[in-house]
Amino acid sequence: MSSLRHPVADLRASYALARAVRWLLIGLGLVLIVAGFVIAPLPGPLGVPLTVAGLMLVLRNSFRAKRQFIRFQRAHPKIIFPLRRLLRRDPEVMAVAWQSMLRTEKLFLRRPGSRVLKRWRRSIRKRSPL
Repeated sequence: MSSLRHPVADLRASYALARAVRWLLIGLGLVLIVAGFVIAPLPGPLGVPLTVAGLMLVLRNSFRAKRQFIRFQRAHPKIIFPLRRLLRRDPEVMAVAWQSMLRTEKLFLRRPGSRVLKRWRRSIRKRSPL
């Protein structure tokens, strides 16, 4: 006897499987985001990559999360811009880290002459042959 195929049932099964995989990836992304926030205060930069990886999983698999992310990005572009640079295909990790260090220094050292990193960068540029 030949086995009869039911294309409608196959389509429903593949749709249910794809939906289940999508929900599992969203759950895994949320776990990675929470783990990244928990690990972030510890020494070392392990919290940021975990958070970015989790955010990538959630944003690729959840339409509602994408809409909320875009809405938040339009409302607060200065906050989201470094995160968007890390979410690109070829992330500019060092540039984002340097910019965040400069912003942190600017936050704590209000006087323009007391900012160390800015002077350090200028002195390196003067010595550089390029």
